[in-house]
Amino acid sequence: MNKTFHITTFGCQMNEHDSEIMAGLLIEKGLDRVDSIEEANIEILNTCSVRENADKRFFGTLGQLKNRHEKDQDFLVCVCGCMMQQQPVIDTLKAKYPWVDIVFGTHNLHTLPELLDKVIAEKSKIIDIWPDADTIAEDLPAERLFKHKALVNIMFGCNNFCTYCIVPYTRGREKSRRPEAIINEVKALVKDGVKEIMLLGQNVNSYKGHNDDADSNYTSFSELIYKLNEIEGLERIRFMTSHPKDLSDDLIQAFKDCNKLCKNIHLPVQAGSNAVLKRMNRVYTKQHYLGLIDKLRKAVPDITISTDIIVGFPGETEEDFQETLDLVNRVEYDSAFTFLYSIRQGTPAEKYEDQIPEEIKHERFNRLVDAVNTISEKKNAAYLGGIEKVLVEGRSKNNPFALSGRTDGFKLVNFSAAGTSFENNPDALIGQTIDIEIIGTKTFSLEGRIV
Repeated sequence: MNKTFHITTFGCQMNEHDSEIMAGLLIEKGLDRVDSIEEANIEILNTCSVRENADKRFFGTLGQLKNRHEKDQDFLVCVCGCMMQQQPVIDTLKAKYPWVDIVFGTHNLHTLPELLDKVIAEKSKIIDIWPDADTIAEDLPAERLFKHKALVNIMFGCNNFCTYCIVPYTRGREKSRRPEAIINEVKALVKDGVKEIMLLGQNVNSYKGHNDDADSNYTSFSELIYKLNEIEGLERIRFMTSHPKDLSDDLIQAFKDCNKLCKNIHLPVQAGSNAVLKRMNRVYTKQHYLGLIDKLRKAVPDITISTDIIVGFPGETEEDFQETLDLVNRVEYDSAFTFLYSIRQGTPAEKYEDQIPEEIKHERFNRLVDAVNTISEKKNAAYLGGIEKVLVEGRSKNNPFALSGRTDGFKLVNFSAAGTSFENNPDALIGQTIDIEIIGTKTFSLEGRIV
């Protein structure tokens, strides 16, 4: 196949890793990856059902491809990902975008090369959506975005059925990979130069991997962390996302015992009101959540904590929102992803009649963001004058002449190589862990200099 391809990814790290796998499959097949849609004769749109406005951006991008597709018979358009697991989306594609060549879902992305072969050979169009998958496809190649760090799926799907969330319907029920398969993958990644891994799952805390050596023997998430911590050459272990209901004492202990487990946790709370949490089907209370925060900080006093918060969930009163602000002020998050509630078709909350007016949602959202940012700025200011170990990731997004990287606690640090032996070749630092003195702080990042 004398073809070039480009992948546009919408959504979370899970989508990003799916795109890495698809790229690996196509490169293994002999295709070349290019940097823009204009250069490609195969465009793949990997969609998201969770991130706000991702659906609008997807349909907007798809619409822009129609003219090219009509003029160039060799240009193929493929769409995949979470949105494709929803029948209304498939109906829309059939009605308004019948020219799309391949439509496939989250459970069969590993079949992309076969689907391409068929479409090219038969000059046909394919819609191939699997409602679920009985097994997990292992040993798939991946074309990583970074040489020194990697995303590693440990489980797929979700059993929680939060009333606002479409993920259980698009990703299916929870399925955990075998621990041996994960460990072997990480060892191979380390051999290839990876220093940091991010373990991925819709709810990593509920990981329960079946071991090879005994039918009744399983490995828990905390046990998996301990095993990965023993891998020689690996420097950092991260994971996301955690569900508070499954955050165990064993996992909290792992933060103390495992030197490679980064002292950072993303623990979505979504709301601070018990009434709202109940309607969300989050199955924990504000008090239970605050108890987890206390345990984490007693075990690791300098742990950094981030969260997700939804504003304007149906039925949320001003008193409910004040409970959320109270929780934010008590926890003092290092950062928070804040979202305006938006209806997801097919979820129970879609049918709730007490939807919150947009102007109220926006007013509360602004107050929440102000509170979160004030705390983030204060937390970052405490790093001034200190020295942090930073894993250098690449050039700064805001300053191409500077480098950026992350601390153990996931703080973003921007710094210059000027005045050092790396001044003429700063990219040589990418992938290295170096000492950085913090000389300035901002709300969302730190400024530093090489020690």
